[in-house]
Amino acid sequence: MQKIKCELLIERVSYGGAGIGKLGGKVVFVPFTIPGERVLVEIVRQKKNFAEAALLSVLEPSPDRRKALCPVFGVCGGCAYQHVDYATQLEWKANQVRDLLERVGRIAAPSVAAALASPKEWAFRNRIRVHSGDGLTGFYSKHGHKIVDVESCAIASAEVNEELLRLRATRPAPGETSLAVKREVRYFEQTNDGAAEVLVRLVENSAGEGRGTLVDAYCGAGFFGHRLAARFERVVGIESHEGAVAKARRQGLENEQYICGDVAAHLGDILETADRARTLVLLDPPAAGVEARVTDLLIALPVQQVVYVSCDPATLARDLGALVRGGYVLGKVTPVDMFPQTADIEVVAELTYRV
Repeated sequence: MQKIKCELLIERVSYGGAGIGKLGGKVVFVPFTIPGERVLVEIVRQKKNFAEAALLSVLEPSPDRRKALCPVFGVCGGCAYQHVDYATQLEWKANQVRDLLERVGRIAAPSVAAALASPKEWAFRNRIRVHSGDGLTGFYSKHGHKIVDVESCAIASAEVNEELLRLRATRPAPGETSLAVKREVRYFEQTNDGAAEVLVRLVENSAGEGRGTLVDAYCGAGFFGHRLAARFERVVGIESHEGAVAKARRQGLENEQYICGDVAAHLGDILETADRARTLVLLDPPAAGVEARVTDLLIALPVQQVVYVSCDPATLARDLGALVRGGYVLGKVTPVDMFPQTADIEVVAELTYRV
């Protein structure tokens, strides 16, 4: 492909972190840019409806631009936003959630709150996964599987970075290594302890004073169920990971029950026997979102309230759109910044149904 270099005016930032400009009416995605900047780029990939470009230089920088803390920012595939101040990152993330709800979920004028900040902007990760090969240890590059050598990660905790230094000193064999803060083994643990506490308090507030039944779907080891159990007459958790279920059962109160299996296979039986006018369903699925069967069950057997915790606002928008068209009313949607400097967004959404 012939190399095309051009100047672009960046109009906004998309979910995923790339700035958006236009060339001849076609959308062009450019990482590490800020709305209002005029930039020189090189087109690296052409698709039918859009193109992707590499940033060559910033011709007219935004006043929000700052120097990245990490020397490999822009090469390493981890961070997307080190070039912009933290308040702007939070604003972008709330705007991206709103855009996805409108565009993907087809939800008019969603009520999206300001994104809740992580207590730590840097040094928050309690675990990382690094790769070794060809005498290098670090993270994969933004494009491809080339290893970027990393001596210290700016968003990892001091303890994790000490583990990284020890690993590098051993000249590890090629492969992947997980490095983590030393603690009791957990299942589906949040990577940012401080932001995880912000998240669980938000879920507690969304749940309110509680009611008859809490269905904790995709419950892991009971991260939310344990915290909310005292507010409900009974808690029923559903999780497919046997080890996580075993731990949830060991640590649960008398009113907590944990089922090992697929949510889609068990949710219907639970809802049919529950007082659905006094039931809250808490959804905390993986990035793929909930299965269509789960959405169908919630529409066929509606409950008083659904609280949806999502690590992928695009699949969240899809699922919320289906639930709204099925009769639920979408209330407040709150982004939580679990991963500062990155494009990732955690979201908590509240839905109600007049049962």
